[in-house]
Amino acid sequence: MDQASKRGNASARASRLRIELTRPAIRSSAPRTQKTIDPFARYDNLREKGVWFNIPGPADTIDQDKGGVRSALADVGIGYIGWTYNSFANNLLPNAARSTIANQLYMGQNPTFASANFMIVTYDLSRFGISDGQIIVGAEQQYSTWDRLGPDRLGLNTLAYYQTFFDRTLELKLGYLRNQNEFTGTLFGGITGSNMSALFQGGMSTNAAPTPAVNLKYNFDDRLYNKVSVQRSISPDGAYAHISENPSGLNWSTANAGILLVEEAGYKSKAAPGVADTWLRAGVGLNSGRYTNLADSKQQRESGNNFHYIAADRQLWQSDALGSPSRGIYGGFSVMGAPPERNRISRYYELRLYAKGAFDSRPSDLIALVASNTSWSKFAVDAALAKGQLAHRETTAITGSYTAHLAPGVYAGVGLSYIHNPTSITHRPQIEHALNLLVSTLILF
Repeated sequence: MDQASKRGNASARASRLRIELTRPAIRSSAPRTQKTIDPFARYDNLREKGVWFNIPGPADTIDQDKGGVRSALADVGIGYIGWTYNSFANNLLPNAARSTIANQLYMGQNPTFASANFMIVTYDLSRFGISDGQIIVGAEQQYSTWDRLGPDRLGLNTLAYYQTFFDRTLELKLGYLRNQNEFTGTLFGGITGSNMSALFQGGMSTNAAPTPAVNLKYNFDDRLYNKVSVQRSISPDGAYAHISENPSGLNWSTANAGILLVEEAGYKSKAAPGVADTWLRAGVGLNSGRYTNLADSKQQRESGNNFHYIAADRQLWQSDALGSPSRGIYGGFSVMGAPPERNRISRYYELRLYAKGAFDSRPSDLIALVASNTSWSKFAVDAALAKGQLAHRETTAITGSYTAHLAPGVYAGVGLSYIHNPTSITHRPQIEHALNLLVSTLILF
C-alpha cells in the first residue's frame, strides 16, 4: 500500500507538471486585447475651459512634447497653447481703385496683411480639490498693414478663473474675458468664420479687447444649456476706439462704456455614430453705455442699446460615422439684429455650407461656402445721402475657401470672396465691387 501510494503521488505530481508546462503555450496562443493609450490624454484637463470651441491639444502642435518641457510643466499643473494666425487679402479686379494706406477703405483695396499672435497659459486647480478649477492667463499681439483692422497692440487677452459646481451642472468663469469666444460662435473657424461685428458694436468683448465679466452657465443636461454674462462693455464707438484708448486691455473701462448683459439659450450635441453634430442657440444683449444717436447726431449721447441673434449649425451627412463621426457635410445660418438709431449695422444674415474631412486622404481639411448680407442703418445712410455722398444700404458677400491641415499644428487656407459694396455705407463709383483673394496660415505650438 505504501509503494502504491508513492507511485500515485508521483503520477499526480507528473500530471501537474505537464499541466503547468502547457499553460504558457495556451496563454501565448490566446488572442489579446490591448487598450490603446493616448500619450496626450494627460493634457486634456489643461486646455482652457468655458469657451465654445475645442482648444487644440498638444498632439496638434508643432512642438508637441519635444524636450519634455510640456510634460515637466504638466507635472506641476501648468498647460499652455500658443498660435499665430496670419491673413492676406487682395482685390483681383483690374480697377481696384488702389489708394494710399491712410485712405484705404476696405480690406483688400490695397494688398492687406494682418497677423494675430496668442499665448494662453492655464493652471490646474482641481489638484487642490476645486471641481474643474482653472486659472487662465493670456496675451495677444496684433499687427496689420491697414490700420482700421487694428490698431496694433500688445496686451492682455484673458485673465480668468473657472470652476464648476453640483457635478458640472453650473459653470462659473470670471475675470477679464473675451466673450466672442464664450457666445454665439460657429462650429468652424478659418478665413470664412461668421462676422460678429453686429455684436461687437453692441459691446461684446473681443480677443483684442477683453473686459471684466462674470459668466454663468447652467447645464440642464449634457445638451441643453442657458448662459448669462454681466460684462463691462467695450467702447460704444467700437473696437477700434476701445483698443486705441486701452491698448493693454488692463483698464477697467473706457469712455461712455456701460454694463452689457448677455443671455444665450442653446442646444448642443456632439457627433457620434448615427448622431448628427447639432448646435442651436439664440441670445440677446442689453447695454447701458452711452451711444451716439445716428438719427440725430447733434443730440447728446443716450444710454441704452441692445442686440439679438439666432444661429444654427447641423451635420447633414456623416461620411465616416464609425471611425470619425464629426466628418461630413454641415449647413448653418446666423441672423443678428440691432436698433438702427444706435448701430451702423442693423441686420446681418449668413448662410453657410461646409464639409469637414471631405476626402479620406485629407480627414482634417475644411471646405466652406459662405453667403452673407449686411444691412446698414437707414439713419446713417440717409445722413450720408443728405450730405451728397454716394451711399449703399446693403453689402453682400459670397466666399468659398479651402483650409488644409498640412502637418500637426500647421494649417493653410486659400479662398475667393466676391463683395458687392465692400465699404461701410459710403463708397465711390470705382469701389462698388471687389474680388478678394484670401490666403491664411495658422501655426500652433
